[in-house]
Amino acid sequence: MKIGIVGYGTGGKNFHAPFIAAAQGLELAGIVARAPATIAKVQADFPDVPVYPSLSAMLAAGIDIVTITTPPHTRRELVLEAIEAGVSVIADKPFAPDAKTGRELAAAAKVKGVVLGAYHNRRFDADMQTLKKVIEQQRLGKVWRLHNRMDLDEPHTLEGGPTGGLLRDMGSHLVDQAIWLLGPVKSVYAQLDIVEVAEGPTDASFYLTLTHANGSHSYVSSSKINHLAARELRVYGEKGSFTSYGTDVQVRAIFAGQRPADDLAGWGYEAESNWGSLNTAQGSERVPSEQGAYHAYYEAFADAVRNGSQPPVTAEQAIEVLAVLDAAFISAKENRVVDVK
Repeated sequence: MKIGIVGYGTGGKNFHAPFIAAAQGLELAGIVARAPATIAKVQADFPDVPVYPSLSAMLAAGIDIVTITTPPHTRRELVLEAIEAGVSVIADKPFAPDAKTGRELAAAAKVKGVVLGAYHNRRFDADMQTLKKVIEQQRLGKVWRLHNRMDLDEPHTLEGGPTGGLLRDMGSHLVDQAIWLLGPVKSVYAQLDIVEVAEGPTDASFYLTLTHANGSHSYVSSSKINHLAARELRVYGEKGSFTSYGTDVQVRAIFAGQRPADDLAGWGYEAESNWGSLNTAQGSERVPSEQGAYHAYYEAFADAVRNGSQPPVTAEQAIEVLAVLDAAFISAKENRVVDVK
């Protein structure tokens, strides 16, 4: 299937194109880029891939799927343009600025009969895949609570203004992970740390307390300007606990110049020294890393378009995440627990 990318900034270059190139059954058939420096990057990385000046031009050339990975405030119109053209769409996170807009996009896709999904690729992180397997194998029994923390030392990547902020950015991933592991969220209590930037007040770190419908709790947090880089998972259940201090192995490999297509079989595994630990009455044991594979997201999405199966992350699941984020903003502003609607 032919897939195109709109946008070739940090996301398009590092989190989409390399994994599309590695995905079975997909051909990277075009990239939309306009700035001369961006066009030069595309041509250096993919000399045989056409570069288009607009989404309209790429749609006219003919593609089956398009990934929209432009700045958040530009995505709604581009997603709707692709849907109107009858092309299936992957919208980068945040899927939309709020749940209301997300429902608008989902309704448009349903009318046109195209597949619409969100790029919540961090379900396909090595530590998430490992923890999901531990939970599904009932090795923790009933899960009581999840602590999910990702601190990033990346002040320069904080998107400012009313459509930016870290909650919509990394919060989209961490909330999605919590729902994927423990099910729907009933209520949220949020604390946001706000900084003043040129674009206006912006949340630069957050701490959310999520109450799930099944009675379990998640505590998710992230920061970006505090010069701290750390990834931690802690899960408590009736049979014991699981702890993991991962290295974000896929992202590190990408920024080190490696590409999944060069070694698909060996891609995305944490080194043994970074394996998580399962702690039970029988003692503590290291749990071998499952494979982190963002390319698997793309393969699953292509299957959904081709065969009518469910995409790896549905529009409805993305809207569920947005509803939690909407409630979190109200919670932080009013300093109270807010029900998710």
